[in-house]
Parts: sequence; C-alpha cells; structure tokens
Amino acid sequence: MSDINQQQIEQVKTFLLGLQDAICAALQQEDGGAVFVEDAWDREEGGGGRSRVLTNGKAFEQAGVNFSHVFGHRLPPSATAKRPELEGRDFQAMGVSLVIHPHNPYVPTSHANVRFFIAEKEGEEPIWWFGGGFDLTPYYPFEEDAVTWHTMAKAACDPFGDDVYDTYKQWCDEYFYLKHRDETRGVGGLFFDDLNEMGFEQSFALMQSIGKNYTNAYLPIVQKRKDIAYGERERDFQLYRRGRYVEFNLVYDRGTLFGLQSGGRTESILMSMPPVVHWKYDWSPEEGSPEALLYTDFLHPRDWLGRHK
Repeated sequence: MSDINQQQIEQVKTFLLGLQDAICAALQQEDGGAVFVEDAWDREEGGGGRSRVLTNGKAFEQAGVNFSHVFGHRLPPSATAKRPELEGRDFQAMGVSLVIHPHNPYVPTSHANVRFFIAEKEGEEPIWWFGGGFDLTPYYPFEEDAVTWHTMAKAACDPFGDDVYDTYKQWCDEYFYLKHRDETRGVGGLFFDDLNEMGFEQSFALMQSIGKNYTNAYLPIVQKRKDIAYGERERDFQLYRRGRYVEFNLVYDRGTLFGLQSGGRTESILMSMPPVVHWKYDWSPEEGSPEALLYTDFLHPRDWLGRHK
C-alpha cells in the first residue's frame, strides 16, 4: 500500500466539500421551494463539519447533506472490532453523507455516502481506504426506476473494471438487509468499503465517480414521479415503511455507530431519520395490493439489468 501525503488528503477534502456544494445546488433547484440551511459544528476531540438540511420543500419533506472531517487519537469500538490492527493509531475520517425523504410516496427515499479514512502510527505505514455507495428505497416502486438507478450505478463503475458493479451491487444487497425482517431496505445500488488495492489515484477516482453519479441516478426518478397524485392510503404506507429506514440506521448502520461512538455531532448523525414515521403492530399488506407488490417483487436482491440470465 503506497504512502499517503498531506496534499493527497487535502485533495480528498476539497473534492468532498465541492461535492456537498454540487449536490445541494442540484437538489435545491429540483425542489424549487425551500433552501438548505447550513449548520457548521466543531468536535471537541478534533475536527468538525457542516450540516445542510432542507425541510418542507415542494418535492422534499427533508433533505440532509452532511460533510464531516474528524480526527483523534483513539478509534471507537465500531472501527476496531474487526480491525484490531487499527488499535493505538491516530485517525482521520472525512466524508459526505446524505439522505433524501420526499413528500410524494411514489418518489423513493435515497441515500448516498462517500468517505476516506486514514489511521497512522509513528514508524509504521498508514492504513487508509475509501468507501461509500448509494441505495434507493421505494414505497410504490416502478421497475423502470430500479433499472435507471442501476444503469447509472453501473456507469459509475465501468471505467474501473468489468466486475466492479457486480461486486459492489452484491455488497449493497447484503449490507442494506434487515435480518430481523428478512428483507432488503430497498432495491440496492452500490456499497464498497476498504478500497485501496487500486492505489490512491484510482481508488480516489472511483469514489469520485460514484459521488458525482448520485444526482444523475436520482433526479430523473424524482422528476418522473413527484407530481403523481396520491392520497391518505399512500401516505400512511410511506410512513409505515419509513420505519424500516429507522430500524436499519439504528440497529445496523456502521456510519451511525461510528459517528455516535466517536463523539460526532448527534443532530448531524441522526439527520438521516425521516421527519415523520409510523409503526403498526403486526401489519402486513393485503394480498394482490399495490403495497404487497413492494414485498413480493422488490425487497429481495434482483438482477435489475438482466446481466446474469
């Protein structure tokens, strides 16, 4: 693994700050009603970030886009449990993370994250990697939207190898899976972590490609679905299904655990939560209903691009 210098770390930070700007500008333009409010914060142990949240827009009920850059002398248990070699190292972690909760139940919720991590110890080579991805969580799903999403995911990966999309797509299906519900969080997308085998330049380029392709994948779906008429039934189902999002983020999500355990800003970490959510005891959709279609056809891994017939 090649050494990393401070200039390269600054390159990553500059890209991430610019990505936050670009994504916020694109989402705000698409919404056309509300604007992002920025909240800069500092972390006592070191670092900080800027959180941007848009609420009660025309298209988006809540959209949060976070940048953070934190550093310290001791990693939290969520980072060292499976990586004991990270014990006793200084660390830096930086990234952009976002979650978009739309008003219209026909528009899926979406999530994206790109990040860089480095752990250093005097006299030893640094341990570093990139990670991230994006995934889509529909309520009233359309197969063509899942195909659009995965087509853009594949386009982001294609310049870096024929097997990258398939590998990251499978990783996403496995990661965004609620074991206690026996269902995927949505229709997946991409997930990757521990990326360094390509070397710094190529690994960084792949992370950039995935970050930049998020809005290309999501906004066409928003534009196609945001004006579909809906009523109380669809809204109730959306709020019920948002509960799954909360369950995943609080039970399984590594980023949430890392943020809370490392003393990150709680408001920024939990901005991924939907503003309104319902739980119903022992509820299941009526057989043959539009709501049942989500469970039967979408909440399990599928080959959306027909690549492996």
